[in-house]
Amino acid sequence: MFRIAPRRALPILIALPFLLLAGCSSVSGSKCYAKALPTSGEGSLAWDNDLSTARAKSVVDCRRYAARSGGSPETCKVVVAKCK
Repeated sequence: MFRIAPRRALPILIALPFLLLAGCSSVSGSKCYAKALPTSGEGSLAWDNDLSTARAKSVVDCRRYAARSGGSPETCKVVVAKCK
């Protein structure tokens, strides 16, 4: 089993929130978003600098999430699309 020495645990715990924030930095830089929802199941929210790309990404992700959640992926439609 993998164990972390106590003296190494503190730096890891301190760095973890910064690593999580760094993963979200690309989202905050994107200026457009689109939300796609199916008639049943989970939908998706996607960000991009281009509105048409955000719309396309949200539909693709919506189909994936709807299928995983037992919904109807073929019914995914963009319900909100805006740029900041």
